[in-house]
Amino acid sequence: MDRKAPILRASRLIGTAALVGFLSCNAVVAQESRILVLRGDSLLKLEKPQRALEFYEKAVQADPSADNLLARAKAWFVMDRMDRFLLDVDAALRKDSTSANGHYQRALYAYRAQDPAKAEYHGTKAVELAKQPYLKAQAQVLRGQVRGEAKKNQLAIEDLEQGLTLVSNDPEAMKTLARLYDQEGRHADALALLEKLCVIEPGQVGHWTNRGFELTMLGRYDEALTMIGEALSMDKDEPVALSNRAYVRMMMGQEAEAWSDVERSLRSYPANAFALRTRAMLRLRKGDRAKACEDLTLAKALGGVPEVEQLIKENCDTSTSPQRRR
Repeated sequence: MDRKAPILRASRLIGTAALVGFLSCNAVVAQESRILVLRGDSLLKLEKPQRALEFYEKAVQADPSADNLLARAKAWFVMDRMDRFLLDVDAALRKDSTSANGHYQRALYAYRAQDPAKAEYHGTKAVELAKQPYLKAQAQVLRGQVRGEAKKNQLAIEDLEQGLTLVSNDPEAMKTLARLYDQEGRHADALALLEKLCVIEPGQVGHWTNRGFELTMLGRYDEALTMIGEALSMDKDEPVALSNRAYVRMMMGQEAEAWSDVERSLRSYPANAFALRTRAMLRLRKGDRAKACEDLTLAKALGGVPEVEQLIKENCDTSTSPQRRR
């Protein structure tokens, strides 16, 4: 009989028991840190980030996992401690490069730091890796905003449309999507979003002004005047609302009222290309071609008003030049 056999069996039993003990200990630590994170999350929802941070710190000390580091990063973000936020997010990604939340948080930092290339890269990784639908939607919304600023309109629209099906309470993303719809000539879609924004943030004068603009683009002038009136009831000198009302009034044949509005708009916002376009059109109706062309030339330099080019072609022909002296 091999005398070593009982010793080997005993050592295996001891090793197995130690492993079970180690795993049990790890499970307890993980559970305790999870409870600490949940307490921190509750305090963060109550807008008490400093107290939440105390629980996150304990969680990281007990178990410096990627998830716990990212939990602590949330508190740093709310406290605007972006230096500490970035340290935790980068440390989390070093521990787990497949963390969708880690890539989302890294994209968020890059977006705030005005680094669109990194924001889109990490946003894309988050979309690809996310298993939780809500996190994926958040990443799509963020990537859509980044792509919108980069003039990648169609890709941005796709991201924002998909993301907003779940992240439906994000006014900034809704404003971005409404702006992109407007740029693509989808005025009815832009209007539908602005109607929702007026409910979510009724005190934001810009929502009512933009809603009036989209109604104008759809030729619904009476409704547009009502929405612009709502904007001006909040700020009677709001220059964009005045400019928009001037255009509507001009289209409705109310030229004296339109002139008054456009002059008031340009006094406080001289670089409003839309107001310059409207004043030029009013001047053309009065037969003041020279000053109208000055307005149109400036509006063209400022950009953003598509019909300015055509108005210049029709009314400010500069193609002919004096003959050269022989």
